[in-house]
Amino acid sequence: MGRSRSTFVALAFAVGACAGPVDIDGPTDEAPGSAGVFPVTVQGTNGPVTIEARPTRIVSLSPTATEDLFAIGAGEQVIAVDDRSNHPADAPVTDLSGFEPNVEAIAGFEPDLVVYATEPGDLGSSLENLGITVLQLDAPIGLEDAYHQIEQLGLATGHPDESKQVVTRMREEIRAIVDGVEPAGLTYYYELDDTYYSVTSQTFVGSLFRMLGLENIADEVGKGSGGYPQLSAEYIVDADPDLIFLADTKCCGQSPETVAARPGWGGIAAVRNGGVVPLDDDVASRWGPRLVDLLRQAADAASAVEAEAA
Repeated sequence: MGRSRSTFVALAFAVGACAGPVDIDGPTDEAPGSAGVFPVTVQGTNGPVTIEARPTRIVSLSPTATEDLFAIGAGEQVIAVDDRSNHPADAPVTDLSGFEPNVEAIAGFEPDLVVYATEPGDLGSSLENLGITVLQLDAPIGLEDAYHQIEQLGLATGHPDESKQVVTRMREEIRAIVDGVEPAGLTYYYELDDTYYSVTSQTFVGSLFRMLGLENIADEVGKGSGGYPQLSAEYIVDADPDLIFLADTKCCGQSPETVAARPGWGGIAAVRNGGVVPLDDDVASRWGPRLVDLLRQAADAASAVEAEAA
């Protein structure tokens, strides 16, 4: 089922307004103690959180946290996830909302841990007042932050070793992808929705694409936009990008065919040379293990366009 344009743009904007330097091979955090030792204190966006015992009734209100939890082997401890958590397929989806949370509905699941991303107001404090432990893991500003969140979830759920294995695997796969791409100086336009909102290289997604040596056409006009400028059709056509990445295939029904049909877009290099790349909106707006898939798809597209031009 598709989502509204405004909801998707809000999701995309949540994925880190400004990204720091990218460190592919940096060390992972050392986990204190042995696996499954409680109490344990982890670091969230809401500060240090002490978890007294291994949680067995976890509610996730963050699609990324849901993916992380299942990836590290904590899926059996998750009893409910929000209405946007559509991966993996066996996640216990409910009508709970992470954007407009209902504290009573969340508490009705009797969770011993609630994980969420964006704080819409007083969600954390309201749940804490009911004696429920909460862990906020907001959008990261870079890869290291994404890795850190996975490891913190590992500590919080009693799966520190599994979480480190996930991070190690991600590091290795990302290093292989980056090493396999020859910097070609290709330009790209990243489309968040069909009103031409885009990302600059200062965003989390933009920093990933920068690792591939791609040049972002939004960087020139994106200053002062918080990393998410709204471009014009004329600007995009004049910039003539080699690649167009569509992160609005679900929300807005965009495809290589709809892009080619836009007035004046047929002459853009990306359209002429098969460089219009449809992405999975969900993967493109999350920062869990599947970001490796996003980076691989971008790398493959860049290699294909470069080969076509050779």
